[in-house]
Parts: sequence; C-alpha cells; structure tokens
Amino acid sequence: MTKGDINRQAIRKLKPGKLVIASHNAGKVREIKDLLGLYGIEPVSAADLDLPEPDETGTTFIANAELKALQAADLSGLPALADDSGLCVEALDNEPGIFSARWAGPDRDFNLAMRLVRDNLIAKGPEAGHDAHFICALALAWPDGHVEAFEGRVDGVITWPPRGSRGFGYDPIFQPNGHAISFGEMEPERKHAMSHRADAFAKMVAAVF
Repeated sequence: MTKGDINRQAIRKLKPGKLVIASHNAGKVREIKDLLGLYGIEPVSAADLDLPEPDETGTTFIANAELKALQAADLSGLPALADDSGLCVEALDNEPGIFSARWAGPDRDFNLAMRLVRDNLIAKGPEAGHDAHFICALALAWPDGHVEAFEGRVDGVITWPPRGSRGFGYDPIFQPNGHAISFGEMEPERKHAMSHRADAFAKMVAAVF
C-alpha cells in the first residue's frame, strides 16, 4: 500500500485558521475567498506568501490541483487549497481542457484564448456543436502530505461575441444551461451558487467541515 493509498483512507477535517489558496490567479483567489466566507478560515494567497507556481505536469485537473496544493502546503507549513479548472469544448475534443490557461499565452490574455476557441470551432465547420462544460478540481493538502480532492462541473454552450465584464477567463463566452446570460454577465453571487467551482466547493464542505 502506498503513502497515497493510506492518505486517502479517511477524510480529514479542516480546522479553523489560516489556509493558503495555492493560486496566483486573482480571479480564482477572489472567488474562493468568497466561498470560504463563513467557515472560520483565514485565507492567504500563494502570491501574498511569494510562493512559486509549480509546473502543471499532471494529465488531469485533479492531478494538477493536487501538485499545486501539496507544494504550497509543504513550503508554507499550512494547509493549502488549490484549484485547477478549465473549459472543455466538446466539438474540440474537450480542449482547451487542462491547457485552458496556456491558450491565453504567457501574458494570460483571455481575449486571445476566447478568439482561439471561436476560430477552432469555425474551422470545424458549420455542423460543429457548441456544447461545452467547465470542470473544477479542488485539492486540499496538509504539510504532512495528506490530500483530499473534489471535482465539480457545470454544462453550457459557447456563445459569441463575448458578453459581460464580470468573472474572469472564459466566462464571457460561456452560457450555462438554463440561463440566458453568460457567466461574464452574471452577478457574482448568482454564479457562485451554480458554477463548477461552487459544485466542487459544496462537495468539499460536506466532507471536511
């Protein structure tokens, strides 16, 4: 039995106190802080602690979230929460997927990334569907190497042109099913109630608090 197998045998509870949010993405940090609001947690971002960003070498959202959380917990000596999330466009074989941030280039230009999604869909021809989903994996790690992981999803369609200036990343071109507006147009409280991140967060809260 490996250390990872032992670590996963029982859910570990998260106690009130400081928690590192293992991200340098200000939008993600803001959303996670909002979601943590009522649980006695004192969030501090990896950027605030000058922690490095690890290379995301995992082949799944959960693998990347785990490696980020484990590094932040090891370097800070505190529990750490990491998010790995992305947009999966079904007609593009679920790309950009785990490479969602990389499509934005070194300058994190998500206007460029959204245009790439549009251009790739156009290249697929007029019969290509616009179904898409967001995936969010949350990994919660402790300095001793224990890690818990949770995954959430929200389904929708790609819309063009981009709509709205709220949210971040691909939000302006993603319209969730059952809604007439994009995530980029949606009030933060409304998005928090039904997003992929909210889905993963609800699973985590049910397990660790």
